[in-house]
Amino acid sequence: MLIRSKVPLRISFAGGGTDVAPYKDEKGGVVLSATIDKYAYATLRVHGQPHVVVKSLDYDIVAKYNLDKKMSYNGELDLVKAVLNNMNNNGKEGYDVFMHSDAPPGSGLGSSSTMVVALIGLFKHFKGLPLTNYEIAEMAYRIERLELGIQGGMQDQYAAVFGGFNFMEFNHNTVIVNPLRIDDDIINELEYHLLLCYTGKTRLSANIISTQINNYVNKETTVLEAMNELKRITVEMKNALLQKRLNDFGVLLHEAWLHKKKMAKQISNPVIDQLYEVAMAHGALGGKILGAGGGGYLLLYCEFDKKHVVASELEKSGGQVVEFTFEKRGLQTWEVKE
Repeated sequence: MLIRSKVPLRISFAGGGTDVAPYKDEKGGVVLSATIDKYAYATLRVHGQPHVVVKSLDYDIVAKYNLDKKMSYNGELDLVKAVLNNMNNNGKEGYDVFMHSDAPPGSGLGSSSTMVVALIGLFKHFKGLPLTNYEIAEMAYRIERLELGIQGGMQDQYAAVFGGFNFMEFNHNTVIVNPLRIDDDIINELEYHLLLCYTGKTRLSANIISTQINNYVNKETTVLEAMNELKRITVEMKNALLQKRLNDFGVLLHEAWLHKKKMAKQISNPVIDQLYEVAMAHGALGGKILGAGGGGYLLLYCEFDKKHVVASELEKSGGQVVEFTFEKRGLQTWEVKE
């Protein structure tokens, strides 16, 4: 028997960075995001031997671990080992785990956190665990941020588990996921205006987030003001989306990007700035780099009759335009008989 999981990656429209401690604990953070039709996949196959074999299909990595002791973290497949350490519960029945993703780590689509959710989903299904969506997301956050010490926020885990369009609120001890009820015609229209462009390189988000945290802790005025403004704009963007004011949504996307860049100097770079300037010069109303910044995917809101021009000019400038649609579902698991 095979157990599979499929979890969508996400686009964060605004608020990213305010979900990172200590800002979220002291002032409260908000994030507006939606999941898309790019996924992290995982498969579990029980074989009965006293070991586990992990195969990363993206990187052609195969690793074998014994089940009689806790797996140590050494930089190789640590996210996987951390999930196994937390979910195996001293089980003696071995299995194979296969993983692959539609986007690499560092792409800005939350792929690492999404894979953790996919792996937790496998074991939830395999063991019949009565975990709620909030509990799965919290476990994924704890494994990635606390146990492994990888710097980052909370939005990715919750977006992956819940799926769809969400306005999320983050405080010291509380996360509230507010699903947004958006008409299909508005979702279609938003897809018609949005453009996703790969900048050509990935980045290590933890380094950028560390700089952002230090800037906040050191109470740099520009950074504090930028984060507060970003939170305000995120609420405005949510309202614009619900009220079907999509052009306003696009303009606010630009405003949010201007404030986002002030949080850490590594968030943007000459390559990103050039692509963004090209897009704005040819019909984009606004946009932003996804995730922590520094590389990955650029999201742009374009005038509908100029989107094709923006796409062409971005390709000429070295970008790679990627088609996508929105995904309403979050974590999914199922069984297959071999």
